[in-house]
Amino acid sequence: MISPDQCEQLLDDVEEYCQELRPIEELCYLEHRYNEASLTLARKYNLLGIHVSTQYGGRGADLMTYMRALVRIGREGTGVRTLFSGHCSIGQTPIIEWGNDQQKQRYLPATASGEKVMAFGLTEPEAGSNPLEMQSTYRRDGDRYLLNGVKYLISNGGIADTVVTFAYPEEGEGRISAFILDTEGPTFESEELSAKLGLPTSNTAMFELSDHPVPVENLLGGEGDGWKIAMATLRSGRLSVSAGCLGVIEDCLQEALNYARERSQHGKAIGRHQLVQDHLARIEIARQASESLLRTAVEAKLASDAQPDHPELLQTADLLAAETKYFVSNAACEAADRAVQVFGGRGYSELFRPGRHWQDVRVCRIYEGTDEVLKLKIAGALLGKDYSAFR
Repeated sequence: MISPDQCEQLLDDVEEYCQELRPIEELCYLEHRYNEASLTLARKYNLLGIHVSTQYGGRGADLMTYMRALVRIGREGTGVRTLFSGHCSIGQTPIIEWGNDQQKQRYLPATASGEKVMAFGLTEPEAGSNPLEMQSTYRRDGDRYLLNGVKYLISNGGIADTVVTFAYPEEGEGRISAFILDTEGPTFESEELSAKLGLPTSNTAMFELSDHPVPVENLLGGEGDGWKIAMATLRSGRLSVSAGCLGVIEDCLQEALNYARERSQHGKAIGRHQLVQDHLARIEIARQASESLLRTAVEAKLASDAQPDHPELLQTADLLAAETKYFVSNAACEAADRAVQVFGGRGYSELFRPGRHWQDVRVCRIYEGTDEVLKLKIAGALLGKDYSAFR
């Protein structure tokens, strides 16, 4: 565990990264193009292995510090934070938690330095909220596996060098397995998906595997462990989305406060109008509630990680991750909408930050668990397994 001073230095580096990135991110957003600087500057400030152990070349931050870093990054936009979630939270995390020492030695130093970029390949065109419906398959061929299938809407999918992905055995009725695959070669083809409602500065892609070779030693966990690896990884992903959404709320609040003080209508600053104050108060309440819920969820995950064989702690961590992601992503959408309203006509423009947040944060109610799936998950946990909506 790194020292408090090292944690503060890390957060200082995140602050410098965000300040240097902001003008580039704003220009790329207006030009609707991927922001290469988000990755280049992350390498410069050594931020691509924030939660990776120093043993493997990372910064060694604890989970709470990592979440604080993502909150700050989230203020710069959901597109920027999505890069980190895809690379760190759902890319590196399954290797950290499930990889053997050989896999960790091969992939964590390279991804922590930014030499390799990571992605998480679970979603498919016909398998979104229910990954068990995936159609990707694998078969053993000597000292390698050959993977076939299409993965869809993958964050970092077009820039990734390494992907943690999932597939069923080609023959029989076996369970899903997880693999660490490298993307080079003609059997891996990716296509950028640019027709998005937001996140123009973030890379989103689909990729196709055609007998793509994966060494046997790149099987993550054991055969058939894919489902539990995916679900454990999504817990981490949901916390990272929540942290980024808290950052969105913070930025929307600051932007709305500044504008309410500066903008005058009807002979006075709009911040003196009671209905504008209502928007500001509601954003602040959302910020405070989101911050508290995120902290509680992080503490629950830390408790579960400390006693991995304790089922009740795991259930609590899983439930709180779902509750937090549902609440904070919705709160961020509402905060962005209220900030747009405070800005009035200028809010309905990509020239101003609330409008960009408003477009981008909407996806946070879809990826890493849709609102509907999370509500069913929460209610099912309260009622008990006999009342599960999924059969």
